[in-house]
Amino acid sequence: MVPHENVTTAFELPGCRVTRNLGVVRGIVVRSRSIVGTIGAGLQTMIGGNISLFSNLCEQTRNDAFELMLQHATALGANAVIGARYDATEIMQGVTEVLAYGTAVQVEPLGK
Repeated sequence: MVPHENVTTAFELPGCRVTRNLGVVRGIVVRSRSIVGTIGAGLQTMIGGNISLFSNLCEQTRNDAFELMLQHATALGANAVIGARYDATEIMQGVTEVLAYGTAVQVEPLGK
């Protein structure tokens, strides 16, 4: 599995050089809010502040998409992902797609 420390939003990994570009990799997750979560979040909006139910759902969804991206990169033989990004699209009311994507590469330490 591509180690988390070998993933960057930059287009190079410090201390390493790219030896092979394996192409775009992605992890896609589509989630909906549960009725219980929606009611709980609605109650939290009355109080104001951070809506932790939605924050937790968003964080877990992003993490799942990230891990799927790393699985895709690993399947291609990568040991790093550069240019990592997230995108989200509401497919229909209450249903959102979260996409993690980047470029799978093979890197080696500088000086080799």
